[in-house]
Amino acid sequence: VVQEKKRLVADLRRLKSHCDSYEPMLNMMRTKYETAMKEKMMLRLERDRLAAKVAAFEEQMKQLEAARASDTASPPAAATKRGARSSSRLPDSCINPYHSRPATEAPMERWGLSKTFQAHNAAISAIAVHPSRPVVATASDDCSWKMWGLPGGELLMSAEGHTDWLSSIAFAPSGAQLATGSADCSVKIWDFATSRCMASLSEHSQAVWGVAYHDVTDNFAVSCSMDHTAKVWDLVAAKCKHTLRGHVDSVNSVCFQPYSNNVCTGSGDKTVSLWDCRSGLCIQTFYGHKNSINSVSFRVTGDTIASGDADGVVRLWDVRMVAEKAAFTVGQYPCNATAFDPSGKWLAAGCDDGQVRVFDTELGELRTTMTGHSDAVQCCTFDRKGQWMVTGGSDATLRLWC
Repeated sequence: VVQEKKRLVADLRRLKSHCDSYEPMLNMMRTKYETAMKEKMMLRLERDRLAAKVAAFEEQMKQLEAARASDTASPPAAATKRGARSSSRLPDSCINPYHSRPATEAPMERWGLSKTFQAHNAAISAIAVHPSRPVVATASDDCSWKMWGLPGGELLMSAEGHTDWLSSIAFAPSGAQLATGSADCSVKIWDFATSRCMASLSEHSQAVWGVAYHDVTDNFAVSCSMDHTAKVWDLVAAKCKHTLRGHVDSVNSVCFQPYSNNVCTGSGDKTVSLWDCRSGLCIQTFYGHKNSINSVSFRVTGDTIASGDADGVVRLWDVRMVAEKAAFTVGQYPCNATAFDPSGKWLAAGCDDGQVRVFDTELGELRTTMTGHSDAVQCCTFDRKGQWMVTGGSDATLRLWC
């Protein structure tokens, strides 16, 4: 019996040491896997960047051939054109693909919390979805931004450069760059190929609250600030093209009207305004909110604006009729974020009570409430196909819903 006991004890010790040797091996394999996934995603991003560059070169070649043809027809006029091509121009006309190809409606009533990621050390203030990849970028009060692969939640890239909390983040249409806005009064443009900041735009005099790219070109972006203005940026020249003045309080949210040269702003002066980027003039102002507006967003077709305010009221505005279409209430808590799904049927509202309320914009009623965050929801957005939604909150978590 004693001999059997000794043998069993020896076997157990040997098995324990054998099992202990697996732990470092598993850690090493996990590290290799994460590294491989990062490299794979970076290769995809680089491929997208090169494809965008090739498309730009092809477009340039077409323009050069057209210029050469016009040279033959009228040399003096062509010479004048060549001399004037020194700064970027906003596209004259853009075709919205969602007008001819409506997106599929997402079954949001059956959606639930899929995954939770502890993304930052402080509140997540903004989320952006990559235009062609299952990748999201988060901006945080910890002065950093990070890029994540979904659905696994792999950390693909992170950067620090701002000296104060970040308020906003946006991907360029090509997916090769992103822009961040911060309380340090600057907008920074980050390039994925070089993994560094390629431009820092510091013409705002107070904290930057929002930033957004044009839907068609990487050359233009817009930002809004606590200094009561929004600015249209020419990113090729790295300078301000227009300053949009008219609000009498902080401009808290900004976005482009999809596939157009118009910009929408929401302000602490309780108004929503629509601006023409080419002239820098206000086209229309919508009145109706009774408290500061925290968020504005467009339906992908560009005909409806959603705005959420500090009273917990969400209003829908008809751009063509210049009138209010509907109003929803999320309760006694402020509405911090609004987002349409690609079909335009569903409107998600992130609230201060940690819940995301989803409204049916056609029926004008609350359809479902998503609970998961332990603190205020600061941002929410859908992917381009309407297959999932991501939210970020003051609990420093990134949550995936599908």
